[in-house]
Formats: sequence, structure tokens, C-alpha cells
Amino acid sequence: MSEEQFEPIIVAFCCNWCSYAGADLAGTSRLQYPPNVRIVRVMCSGMVHPKLVMDALNKGADGVLICGCHPGDCHYLEGNLKAQKRAEAIGLLLEDFGLEPERFRLEWVSASEGPRFAQVMTDMVEAVRSLGPSPYRAA
Repeated sequence: MSEEQFEPIIVAFCCNWCSYAGADLAGTSRLQYPPNVRIVRVMCSGMVHPKLVMDALNKGADGVLICGCHPGDCHYLEGNLKAQKRAEAIGLLLEDFGLEPERFRLEWVSASEGPRFAQVMTDMVEAVRSLGPSPYRAA
């Protein structure tokens, strides 16, 4: 498969209260972003365990994104801060699995940031596309 034909699969875990609503706003505003993103709605970004991220990567996702509320705006008070600590652990796991750190990203996107949501998704797809397929992706 040549690099020009490679289309990455991105799994995006989006918090219900901010990021998923930002995705909804992007959609209702008819903002364009690549169709490579598979959104998984979670109640809080802090609920995304590192095992979920690693499972997604091990089962063929080329990149994983966690999107949560901006610090100070979490519906569950400090769930996004928990996600931030977990993101650091995920970085170490990526290293252990021999994966590039650019295959994972944590972003803050509020419900009113539809354009930002679309831009974050576009940036993530482009970054992962430049890395090529994950070594764990099924042939």
C-alpha cells in the first residue's frame, strides 16, 4: 500500500458534555473534517482508561484522540485533570509498544468550539497519515 493511498483510522473518545457537543456543532454548522474519525461518546474524558487507548491501537486504529472539557469546565469537576494524568501514562505505554507518540493526542474542545473540533480532527488525521499505517494494523 503506497503512502498516497493510506487512509488512517482514528478513534476519538469524546466527552459527552463538551467535546461530543462540539462535534455536534461542527456537524450542524456543516464544517468539513476527514471521515477517518470514529467517535466514541464517553461521559467524561477522565473515564477513558489507558487500556482502552492501547486496545484501540492494538486492534488496528492508526491513532487515538481523547477530547475533553477545558480545565475548570469539567462536568465532573476534575475528570479532565484525571485524563491529563492518564495521558502521561499512555505516552509511556506507547513507547513500550514501539509506537510513535504522535499516534495519541489529548485535546480540550468545548461545546461551543465546533470549528476547533473540526480542526483538531483534521490535524490528527494529517499527522497520523504522515506516520503511515500502525504496525499493529491488520494487513
